[in-house]
Amino acid sequence: MSDLEVQPVAEPVPGLSQWQRVSDVFTAPSKTFEDIKRGNKSWWMPFVIFTLVGYILFAAVALKIGMQQVVDNQIHLNPKQEERMSQATPEQREMSAKISLYVTEGIFLANPLILLAAVAIGTLGLWGTINFVFGGKAKYGSIFAVWMYASLPGILKVLLGVIVIYAGTAPESFNIKNYAPTNLGAFLNPLETNPALYSLASSIDVITIWTMVLLGMGTAMVAGVKRNSGYIAVFGWWAIFVLIGVGIAAVTG
Repeated sequence: MSDLEVQPVAEPVPGLSQWQRVSDVFTAPSKTFEDIKRGNKSWWMPFVIFTLVGYILFAAVALKIGMQQVVDNQIHLNPKQEERMSQATPEQREMSAKISLYVTEGIFLANPLILLAAVAIGTLGLWGTINFVFGGKAKYGSIFAVWMYASLPGILKVLLGVIVIYAGTAPESFNIKNYAPTNLGAFLNPLETNPALYSLASSIDVITIWTMVLLGMGTAMVAGVKRNSGYIAVFGWWAIFVLIGVGIAAVTG
């Protein structure tokens, strides 16, 4: 009889369903990211959810606020632009209003494509950072899938915005750039607050921070590095873009 013991063969871990991944992002995010690390890189479910929720917001804004009102509000919130509009001829104001309306509606309608482009570009930067700066071994597709799932808390912000709209928010005070009370800027008057300070306050958003934590966790897991490295990479890029936004607001405000 052989002295060698037969080692049991490990059973392959079954992959999660798309709905399990979605629910685990909110309850046990490490399960979702481990599933992606095992090679299950499908990201179509969060994309479908984002598309549906985005069009729900579009419908709510169009029906309860009005797209022209959205455009007028944005002009009013930018004193320099409002001054230029007041100095323009009636024909110029009409043409500018039409262009702004078409652009605003176009952004809403093209939101799924804009989302994919933004995630693709962001993934490229994060993929390079975690691999070449922190010595990770993540694949681009894995980071892309992590980003899509880590962004799912954003649907809560959109749905909260819809609730706020239907709760009776005044159309004249609606700000499409800050439509839900999830950040400090939502509690400030943009016309009475320093533009740089308002930009910074708007960046300190509960949903954004939640998303960044998930993204840092997932990035570290699929890259095989310490979790702190994932957080530093994600929050480092976030801080850079926040500072750029604050700088632009300070110059143009």
